[in-house]
Amino acid sequence: MAAPKKLLKAQLQEITWSQNQHVTLIGQPVPVQFNPESLKVSFSNQKAGDDQRGGAATQYVGQGTTKLSFDLWFDVSAPEPENQSETDVRQLTKKVVYFITPKKTANGKKFISPGVRFEWGTFRFDGTMESVNETLEHFSEEGRPLRAQLSLALSQQEIEFQFGTQVGPGQGTTETPGTRPMHTASQGETVQSIAADNGHGEAWQGTALSNGIENPRHPETGQPLNVGSA
Repeated sequence: MAAPKKLLKAQLQEITWSQNQHVTLIGQPVPVQFNPESLKVSFSNQKAGDDQRGGAATQYVGQGTTKLSFDLWFDVSAPEPENQSETDVRQLTKKVVYFITPKKTANGKKFISPGVRFEWGTFRFDGTMESVNETLEHFSEEGRPLRAQLSLALSQQEIEFQFGTQVGPGQGTTETPGTRPMHTASQGETVQSIAADNGHGEAWQGTALSNGIENPRHPETGQPLNVGSA
């Protein structure tokens, strides 16, 4: 049986800019647990005063703004090997919240948000994090949140297309990304029904193969399935 493919993970990393806009990477990148399902990029310009009369060209201030928004999921109920010791999902999400936490400047008189680079394969975005909305769910009996959805918004003060150089794990090529948290198989569920409920009905065979399930009609109750790898 073929081994499951390794997935290329999107990642966040702190950055700084020099006066000539050269980017310096700081610390280690923070890989996401589950890749986002989609990325929304929006571009805007700021007009200079009221609309121009007649056929005069509209004047704008600055170089425009680019914004990026996406959702991330974190889940410790079916953790990956490196997260097996975590029992509260906020131990994972705090690594992302760090990027919106203001830091003191060198003179200690001001607070500024750290620069952040989001990179996923050939997609790259350098900017600052404007907002983080965290939704906690799937609580344990002790009241600990086990799953979280983070809705992130990043921005940069120019309109720019950036291309990343991140490559696939071990092969130098981009792999197929997974996009959803693990699904825990319940009694009576089949791989076909699980895949259909998660929008992958036509790819249930790939779900069974990537999760090492020999009998798709009877997955083991309680088994975590990576439905996004179909």
